[in-house]
Amino acid sequence: MGSFIIRRLGYGLLVLIGVNLLTFFLFFTVNTPDDMARLNIGGKRVTQEQIDKWKSERGYDRPLYWNTQATGSDKLTRTVLWERSISLLVLDFGRSDSARSTDIGHEVATRMGVSLQLAVPLFVLQLIVSVSFALMLVFFRHSRIDFWGVVLCVLMLSISSLFYIIVGQYFFSRVLRLVPISGFAAGLDVVRFLLLPVILSLLSRLGGEARLYRAMFLEETGKDYVRTARAKGLSEQRVLFRHVLRNALIPILTSAGTYLPYVFLGSLVFESFFGIPGLGAFVIEAIAGQDFAIVRTMVFLGALLYIASNVLIDIAYTWVDPRVRLS
Repeated sequence: MGSFIIRRLGYGLLVLIGVNLLTFFLFFTVNTPDDMARLNIGGKRVTQEQIDKWKSERGYDRPLYWNTQATGSDKLTRTVLWERSISLLVLDFGRSDSARSTDIGHEVATRMGVSLQLAVPLFVLQLIVSVSFALMLVFFRHSRIDFWGVVLCVLMLSISSLFYIIVGQYFFSRVLRLVPISGFAAGLDVVRFLLLPVILSLLSRLGGEARLYRAMFLEETGKDYVRTARAKGLSEQRVLFRHVLRNALIPILTSAGTYLPYVFLGSLVFESFFGIPGLGAFVIEAIAGQDFAIVRTMVFLGALLYIASNVLIDIAYTWVDPRVRLS
């Protein structure tokens, strides 16, 4: 297993370098540093002196790829590519392009904690509720409960998450006044502010995931080992929970594992609508403010988390199914 993990991490490093270079090329070729300066300074009349000052303060006045005026290793290191892109590989995120020039690393560390408070309980509840609902539909398959359950899943996955947010905020916050409509607080008060977004996010994803898990369970119920278990007199509950669920865990892990990066990066839509100061809202603010340094950082973090989650999923396969061997 050790050699497999090392090999996968090596592949992941190559992917990170590729994503990093491609992102740099797109950001600094489509938009030159002069264009970025004009967008950040704003206003109709931006002088070249203002542009040069903005570029100098943020290190964008250096050559992009190769510094012919420097000597030795400075030819490579005193470039925009090295200071603003290669530095991401050692998790040196630098400072933002906005006028505040905030420390991106500090903001990421602070806001990730907020995003985790929303995403971790949502991830756990989503997995438990979706699997339980799918198992109930399989238990009552070919009945009205199964039929109307599938209809409900199709309806739920057909509705945009924005609809859940708007209706949920109006009904639970404005009409019933059970929870705050938006905002965030520290300590135990955070439960009041996160309860509604967790429930609404759970509902918005339940239809698609429950229908997917139901299909996985139905595929398992048609296999020989399930028929053998029933022929031996095992109850349907025991067949589903002890055999079908256990053998369907690999596709469930694959499906749930793809959501892991969002657990750390936060939800763009829900954090923005509910005023939660997490990484999702951080990205939206950066896009609205044309802060390309933050956007590049979040693209890099997204790629890093996807690679890490895939490695963790592969390792989890060996725990779920002892027959799986990584070599």
